[in-house]
Amino acid sequence: MKTLFLATALLFSSLMVSATETKVMIRAKAKDAKFIGSSLGGAHIIIRNKLNQRILAEGNTSGSTGNTDLIMKTPKVRGNSIADEQTGGFLATVDIDEPTFVTIEVISPLSNRQAQAAVSTEMWLIPGKNILGEGIILEIPGYIIDILKPRTHQYIGLNTIKNKPFLFQANIVMMCGCVIEKGGIWNSDEIEVKGILKKDGKFIKNIDLSWVSTNLFEGSDMINTAGNYELTLYAYHAKTGNTGVDKVNYVVFE
Repeated sequence: MKTLFLATALLFSSLMVSATETKVMIRAKAKDAKFIGSSLGGAHIIIRNKLNQRILAEGNTSGSTGNTDLIMKTPKVRGNSIADEQTGGFLATVDIDEPTFVTIEVISPLSNRQAQAAVSTEMWLIPGKNILGEGIILEIPGYIIDILKPRTHQYIGLNTIKNKPFLFQANIVMMCGCVIEKGGIWNSDEIEVKGILKKDGKFIKNIDLSWVSTNLFEGSDMINTAGNYELTLYAYHAKTGNTGVDKVNYVVFE
């Protein structure tokens, strides 16, 4: 029994020694925007062995959203990186003893479930062959939308809003947290923002929202009848195909 135990221990030890530390830089980048870093809570990264689904490394990106001029204004030239030392990323350390086919998954944003998307890729990792610098970049499409008015399941007395403009308000940012401004790099004039309003499950009308200040969009309409209301609000950018949605239910009572 003792001999068997020693043999097993030696075998395990040799396997551990043969495993080679391999570093991989993973970055998440918002489509048509910058990198996802600490300011947005990071993107979650998972590296799995494709064969058996064992997690080899896991963590969140951290760092800045990157250099705006370098990412958004400088023409991309082969061999030139759009990331610097401060740019958000996750440096994974993987121990492998042979070439391993892996799945790399990015989940972001972590704090905004209604906007959360998962993007993945597959590739071979070679023991001791680090992938650093710009690393592996996965792109996250969309917008983060938070409806501010009305609030979720808010009860509103009909007498307080009847025959008055009822305000709809939403905060909208890029998936990296980058700001949307009128005439800015992320130009509000190019983004269609609209609310689809239903009452008691039936479509009533579309509500147009327009930019009023940084990331803030507003629209208004008349609501003169009681009922259970549902507002589905979307943003759409035709040039890039970026989209985002948030939904809220509220009640207007007599």
